[in-house]
Amino acid sequence: MTTTEAPSKRTARAGNAPKQADVFVAFGITGDLARVMTFRSLYRLELRGLLDCPILGVAVDDWTLDQLKERARDSIVATGEELDEQVFARLCDRFAYVAGDFSDASTYEAVAEAIDGAENPVFYLEIPPFLFGTVVKGLADAGLTANARVVVEKPFGHDAASAGELADELHEHLDESQIYRIDHFLGKMGLEEILYLRFANTLLEPIWNRNYVESVQITMAEDFGVDDRGHFYDPVGALRDVVVNHIMQVVAVAAMEAPVGHDEDTLKNAQLQVFRAVADADPAHYVRGQYDGYLDVAGVAPGSTTETYAALRLQIDNWRWDGVPFFIRAGKCLKTTQTELRIVLKNPPRLGFKHGDRMPEPNQIVVKLDPTTGVRVILDAHRGDEQGAGRIDLDAEFAEQGGEGATPYEVLLEAAMRGDGMRFTRQDGVEEQWRIMQPLLDAPTPIQPYAPGSWGPEAGDKLVAGHGRWHGPWVTA
Repeated sequence: MTTTEAPSKRTARAGNAPKQADVFVAFGITGDLARVMTFRSLYRLELRGLLDCPILGVAVDDWTLDQLKERARDSIVATGEELDEQVFARLCDRFAYVAGDFSDASTYEAVAEAIDGAENPVFYLEIPPFLFGTVVKGLADAGLTANARVVVEKPFGHDAASAGELADELHEHLDESQIYRIDHFLGKMGLEEILYLRFANTLLEPIWNRNYVESVQITMAEDFGVDDRGHFYDPVGALRDVVVNHIMQVVAVAAMEAPVGHDEDTLKNAQLQVFRAVADADPAHYVRGQYDGYLDVAGVAPGSTTETYAALRLQIDNWRWDGVPFFIRAGKCLKTTQTELRIVLKNPPRLGFKHGDRMPEPNQIVVKLDPTTGVRVILDAHRGDEQGAGRIDLDAEFAEQGGEGATPYEVLLEAAMRGDGMRFTRQDGVEEQWRIMQPLLDAPTPIQPYAPGSWGPEAGDKLVAGHGRWHGPWVTA
């Protein structure tokens, strides 16, 4: 299935502001995602006074309400939050619970009874994608989807074909405007900051193009391995896990044209135009790696060739970016944990600006996205501690400039409850992302080993040949 950027029903009703959710229903609330993310996010929303509706948990586990509350407490504390008992008590007062089989119509009858009177429900499906169709059909058959918003978790398919099939399942019962696809990168403060830095500052936008930019480098490095997630990770790998979704969102905001309006479809159309301009990824510019010891992880298939490191080059065939390579690398068990966007500018004419054998470092603009956020500008200037010129870094850590923003899931769940679809992905964009990466899935390159604590296989360094070297990442000591 291929969708277009034609106005959705939400756009058609632009004169009517989305209505605040009057109930939040989480399917799979006893699972790992809820334990790690959901309870903490709901607690922080309660703390900030942004929750204003009941919360219904639905799962197959035969739990009591007290057990659910205890799971919520343990989960919140385990994330490092300092629990305020009054805030937690208010949160617990919102809880209700329904146990049932997701394939049983009686489960949805019980849900309907539990939320009786709600007119604008939000259903959050923190469950495996193969259950999305089953749950949405159950909700539709129970008459619960007419005014509903349905939030679904990635992965949105495992290739181009399955992404379309999954969308078809959802579209049998839901309009595209009702579907909120979560990509937690779209909840990050740093991602939004890229757009603002570009389009709200005349200092940057004039140089944000092929005339001044030598290359764009995006790094998503993790210093930890798969650990106990072998059963999940091995069928997926780095390309499907983070590149086709998270990192492509960074590509979109880094490369898009300025949107001409403030509504969500205008923004998503601008991002879609970027995806459509990206040429199919070329396996000749793709490096796959696997860290030593991965095959010993529980749940990993014997002799697995799943990549834990992926590095690739993308080309955007449009007026702004023609000839500028976008280099991407992502991996586990690398030297550090850091996600960043780095714009590497072209070198100026050399003239007399040279000291000894040293050439100036290329000017760079860096936006840190994770685990902390910040902006760095790298320049060359005369320094008092050197004989002549040297590199200087102009750094702004967001934590020191007004504080870090809300956590991504906090942002996204609150946006879903408000009916703000700006931070969620649209199906046509999802399909384009899979189209770009499909050649790498169809013709994967040989796997190359690398040592934990390194920057991946040596071939990943050679990928940027002719365009300098990999820079960074910027890690705060």
